[in-house]
Amino acid sequence: MPSLRTAAAVAGAALLARRALRRRIARSPLWPLPALEVPVSGRPRARAMRLVVTGRETIADSVVRLRLEARGAGGQLPAWEPGAHLDVLLPSGRMRQYSLCGEPGPAGAFGVSSYTVAARLVAGGRGGSRELHEELHEGTEVEVRGPRNRFPLVPSHSYVFVAGGIGITPLWPMLRAADAAGAQWRLLYGGSTRASMPFLAEIEKLDAGRGRVSVVPQDEAGLPDLSALFDAAAPATSVYCCGPEGLMDAVAAVLPAGSPLHLERFTPAAAVEGNAPIEVELRRSGRTVTVPADSTVLAAVRAELPDLPYSCEQGFCGTCQQRVVEGEIDHRDELLTDAERSDSMLLCVSRARGARLVLDL
Repeated sequence: MPSLRTAAAVAGAALLARRALRRRIARSPLWPLPALEVPVSGRPRARAMRLVVTGRETIADSVVRLRLEARGAGGQLPAWEPGAHLDVLLPSGRMRQYSLCGEPGPAGAFGVSSYTVAARLVAGGRGGSRELHEELHEGTEVEVRGPRNRFPLVPSHSYVFVAGGIGITPLWPMLRAADAAGAQWRLLYGGSTRASMPFLAEIEKLDAGRGRVSVVPQDEAGLPDLSALFDAAAPATSVYCCGPEGLMDAVAAVLPAGSPLHLERFTPAAAVEGNAPIEVELRRSGRTVTVPADSTVLAAVRAELPDLPYSCEQGFCGTCQQRVVEGEIDHRDELLTDAERSDSMLLCVSRARGARLVLDL
């Protein structure tokens, strides 16, 4: 028969456990949830890596280029392909996406020794570019995730690339890859001034006088002639465009029939006018929330489940991706694949096509 001292110890331990459980539940309304054999929500993101800024240089007006490496000599990083980007966790906790613009490495190689990203300082932005410019210096350690590629270069016999300003960053590796593959390609590269256009000298060197590159600084030549660009394009040419929204709209308006268009946006596509309130059921936690017309599903859900993970709130990073059990989704992101869109959504930007959604939360 247990002694009085033993019984008291067991009772004390049980009391502490109950208190810890109550605190855990109070901190996270998502826990505990019914156990599932295969988790279906909160899809795991790419593994985080701690890298060090080992190089920093200004390569155009208000544009800096950073080289990121793993600590220790010879550290190898995951390989990547043209169009890929990194998710960079800035010191403030902001997550921002930056296109990789260095050398991907030889095909079939285990990895690369460093990553290169470039970013323009955006006056009046949300603060991410200013933080990168002012706080990431040589020796700074930074957390990144990726690489991830939602803007891949598909094989084609010919390409037309259209870049606006810093939009050249994902296209610069594509130019080198297309040229190395022997494909036909042309580039229209616009910017406010020549001094503001990164990689200009490198691109003109790649062209080597073949006349494939048209540089259009707005202060010298005004807006580019997109119609003339496509008049000379071969049938079924693959078109890649990255830059301001107005440039991408203009490219889409003059795109020849049969030419696939691939876009990389700085910001998510503009929200559709006339949003209506919708109802969202959180199936596993047994709650239902109303999403006002002027709010987002993410904001409404986090009012009930404040520990729900999120980051960019622009449809880029994928942190808030969740499975949809019922309802038709109005996808407004630029991230998810067609397969992912069939049963999941990004809560920060997407909504319902009807009046109701059911989430696996």
